[in-house]
Amino acid sequence: MSDIERESMEYDVVIVGAGPAGLSAAIRLKQQDPDLEVVVLEKGSEVGAHILSGAVLDTCGLDKLIPDWKDKGAPIKTEVKKDNFLVLGPAGHLRVPNWPMPPLMNNHGKYIVSMANVCRWMAEQAEELGVEIFPGMAASELVYGDNGEVKGVVAGVFGLEADGSYGPNTEPGMELHGKYVFISEGVRGSLAKEIIAKYDLQAGRDVQKFGVGMKEIWEIDPAKHREGTVTHTMGWPLGKNAGGGSFIYHLENNQVFVGFVVHLNYKNPHLYPYMEFQRFKHHPEIAKLLEGGKRVAYGARAISEGGYQSMPKASFPGGALLGCSVGLVNVPRIKGNHNAMLSGIAAADAAVKAIKEGRSSDELNDYEEELRTGDVAKDLKKVRNVKPLWSKYGLTASLMLGGLDMWVQSIFKFSPFGTVKHGKSDAEATGKAKDYPEIDYPKPDGTLSFDRLTNVSFAATNHEESQPCHLKLANPDLPISVNLPEFAEPAQRYCPAGVYEVVEEEGKDPRFVVNFQNCVHCKTCDIKDPSQNITWTVPQGGDGPNYPNM
Repeated sequence: MSDIERESMEYDVVIVGAGPAGLSAAIRLKQQDPDLEVVVLEKGSEVGAHILSGAVLDTCGLDKLIPDWKDKGAPIKTEVKKDNFLVLGPAGHLRVPNWPMPPLMNNHGKYIVSMANVCRWMAEQAEELGVEIFPGMAASELVYGDNGEVKGVVAGVFGLEADGSYGPNTEPGMELHGKYVFISEGVRGSLAKEIIAKYDLQAGRDVQKFGVGMKEIWEIDPAKHREGTVTHTMGWPLGKNAGGGSFIYHLENNQVFVGFVVHLNYKNPHLYPYMEFQRFKHHPEIAKLLEGGKRVAYGARAISEGGYQSMPKASFPGGALLGCSVGLVNVPRIKGNHNAMLSGIAAADAAVKAIKEGRSSDELNDYEEELRTGDVAKDLKKVRNVKPLWSKYGLTASLMLGGLDMWVQSIFKFSPFGTVKHGKSDAEATGKAKDYPEIDYPKPDGTLSFDRLTNVSFAATNHEESQPCHLKLANPDLPISVNLPEFAEPAQRYCPAGVYEVVEEEGKDPRFVVNFQNCVHCKTCDIKDPSQNITWTVPQGGDGPNYPNM
């Protein structure tokens, strides 16, 4: 849309995304130089509206950024008191003792938090320092400079016609230019995806891997509530069908976070991750906790799981990728927020140094170096083989081999396995429907388990229906002509919000329907579609889920 005339605003640093990475960068920039002009653009209706995480927070990033966060009233209260790890079978469980696990797996001294609320508090800290934060402003397009560098972004486009064209009521948005542009969109963001492709930032790095995480907040019987208890499970119901597991975190006010993660490298296209989550809650150990309680919120998001070897180059001409845009989740620890914060701090430090030297719009190589060798690297390198070992050898072998590898790396600083590669992308891992059995899922009972559309209503997601569909099909015919006969069109199942369906009516050809109004912005479709036919883009600003305490 380069022929569209827009007003522009100039900043020192433009940050896309008000998650822990983007907000940490904004705060650090103003701490280092109060005179810097810093803006944060957030596509959600408010800061935190699109934030979903487990989450047990390692505060090392926050300790570095705001050492007196307790005195400043951070919503970080519930310290982990008990740490459980269970391997589930269909009717029972085996508790894995804590003592054989490497120290890095210990959650004691960490905190059970709502990252949505932590980000809301961080935004307050940033604004007190003079950072401008614009919620409801989706950054939909990159602006490039004369030398091919990223110069800024277009944000605040509203009222497009249904076909994507500009109409009489279209607001064309603004260009926000920066000496540096930080992209902290979260997993598989549309701008980060474009930047990684344009500058070939994945060259020489392993393929990125992902999971889909689904989460419900439950209010349970006070007699069953154990504040500060953390439980992780593996095994049933996934078994050999897929990698993944669950988390159950007891926070304050008799609330429990119940989450379920399915690794997206599963082969059987008949697998239905959402229904695996619902079935999981009927395990006797889980059901007895939830019975008598009520589900009060639901959401889903993709999780980066590739680890150290899959991180793309994080600096590019004109800016940097932060947090989950790089993929900084420590998979065995199920933690990434601390690394997101550390990446924001490191990017800010590099930008402040560059601006003081009179530089702009070049590569922040100091940031890339810090990310590859500093605290984030030390956290991720020692666990880099756990996910690929799991994918290659399955749950039992990976528990032993992955545990051994983490112990050896923690003590001797090397791995007996070297660096294990991930192999295929998650899309390429999807097998043909004819080669795998269909899976029979029990019908949700409406008490412990729920149908997908009912649960999506608890995400409070909303999209203005007259806008263009933000889920772009490269070939609109391909879902029916290729994905349906070859893969039983897995979009019907891998989407945790019921966006995609195949409608079959008597006497008519099947139709592929995209219910974009349901989208919770998890981006699983962009990752798992076996034909890579779907591209997730931002809808107009403010649209999407409105998570209260995720």
